[in-house]
Amino acid sequence: MQYKQLGRTGLRVSRLCLGTMNFGPHTTETDAFAIMDQALEMGINLFDTANVYGGKRGEGVTEQIVGRWLAQGGGRRERVVLATKVYGDMGDGPNQGRLSSLNIRHACEASLRRLQTDHIDLYQMHHVDRNTPWEEIWQAMEQLYREGKVLYVGSSNFAGWHITAAQELARQRHFMGLVSEQSLYHLAARTVELEVIPACEHYGLGLLPWSPLGGGLLGGILAEQEKGRRTERRITERLEEHRTQIEAYERLCTELGHHPANVALAWLLHNKAVTAPIIGPRTLDQLLDTRHALDIQLTKEVMDQLHAIFPGPGKPAPEAYAW
Repeated sequence: MQYKQLGRTGLRVSRLCLGTMNFGPHTTETDAFAIMDQALEMGINLFDTANVYGGKRGEGVTEQIVGRWLAQGGGRRERVVLATKVYGDMGDGPNQGRLSSLNIRHACEASLRRLQTDHIDLYQMHHVDRNTPWEEIWQAMEQLYREGKVLYVGSSNFAGWHITAAQELARQRHFMGLVSEQSLYHLAARTVELEVIPACEHYGLGLLPWSPLGGGLLGGILAEQEKGRRTERRITERLEEHRTQIEAYERLCTELGHHPANVALAWLLHNKAVTAPIIGPRTLDQLLDTRHALDIQLTKEVMDQLHAIFPGPGKPAPEAYAW
């Protein structure tokens, strides 16, 4: 396994992050345990979850599964950089979601109980809360940091200017602020190249792309359909929208001799701003298959071909649309 520092921190994390969103709704606890054990054996040390994962509102099913796995001992907790999130509604109460100081406090305590740990290594805001001032958010996060319950703070689904606003106030408060950003980023979704990635690079945030395979779009969907395997309706609809691109992409992957999913991951890993794509395996085989992505070297010619199939903005803002 390869490792990289998370943004400007001294924390070293694996180049692949294990996403756990499927644990509970799609993957049984037994299979989830096997996946997490194998991930550790592969050298993956960054595990990502969220309080809202699991399919049952307010129960934190996925966090509970991860917590029971950690409770088995054997050095599991010590070897894992544990990341979870706060923001989503965990109940019907008016303060059981978002980023008020009250909810951050309650949500963190609840996540700690479910995860059966005394601290969260990376506590991430799952979305920006436009109705809560940064003074309040940082006050709450600083308190959790002083208590040793949170070591690092990250964001998810932030715009570039949200990162700037957060970091500038954190600087005024002599607090480290954000160390990572989780963004939707893959070959067919490159909007973050305009402003989010430049903001991450400027402020020293590690980028953790979620849905690196576009929800299955870049995972060899045409080959799967040829085998007679059914695909979800939403993915089928997206395929029709991008069919010409996907056909060209899978042809290129065949020429390269690599599975499309691994080429998509390798493309992200070639971006110096990316710390670790978040993979979300439903099965052990899916996890094992991702190992090959780390060994793929994409030449400039291949990168140019990929960019021709899936053109991004070309440059960061404003040069992407102005002079």
